[in-house]
Amino acid sequence: MKITTRRAITRYDSAGMTSIEDTLVEEFPLTIYINDVEFATLVCSPEYLEELVVGFLASEGVIRHFNEIESINLDDRGGFCHIHLFREVVTDHFTYSKRVLGSCCGKSRQFYFQNDAETTKTSMSRTTLTPSACISLMQEMQSSSMVFKKTGGIHNASLGTKDGAFLHRGDIGRHNALDKLYGHCLRNRISVKDKVLIFSGRISSEVLTKAAKIGVGIVLSKSAPTNLAIKMAEDLNITAVGFIRGDSFNIYSHPWRIEKEFSY
Repeated sequence: MKITTRRAITRYDSAGMTSIEDTLVEEFPLTIYINDVEFATLVCSPEYLEELVVGFLASEGVIRHFNEIESINLDDRGGFCHIHLFREVVTDHFTYSKRVLGSCCGKSRQFYFQNDAETTKTSMSRTTLTPSACISLMQEMQSSSMVFKKTGGIHNASLGTKDGAFLHRGDIGRHNALDKLYGHCLRNRISVKDKVLIFSGRISSEVLTKAAKIGVGIVLSKSAPTNLAIKMAEDLNITAVGFIRGDSFNIYSHPWRIEKEFSY
């Protein structure tokens, strides 16, 4: 499916009005059914949709491992994904059931849901990074997304190690970008406990919760954190690094994971 489209627009600058073509991101509703019961609708970018669904179900506590899924039937033209599990699932306690989860930031999800408390994990990661690695990983993530360069309309997220980023995903929804990373790792049995999450958006409590569910110990962002997110990072043993711009950044929690560099 196309994730961008071209559209005629009118541009204004100091020279006046000009008719040009612009590239816009697509916005796609995807309704998830679990064992033939409607579960939730995600508004997302139409790529890596199976990864998105798997990551979403895992982060919300519906599944813990990919092998709990019997089958995935994706209708990417109609906007439906039918998931059959090897067991029955009671969905009544999931507060987002049959809700539309929008791509906009802010109120699409809340931290104090029961399933968040059940699936959020304290990080046991001992991974460390040098300051130059933090800066290099952010630069690598920002240069990886051609869709963002064309449109400016998506959030970007990557997973990496001190040696570089190895997985990049983007989406109009910041949670969706993270779920796509998580879904890919679950499907391919990639351990994440020694990995680093690199993110383009601000570190909110929702993003911090998602990082804890994925299992990483370090979150890097080019944007600001919220106070609640940092309180959670302290409690969950996660190192949160924000405002990575140029050759500087701020470490907000557990600074022991960012090693000092010495020049001789």
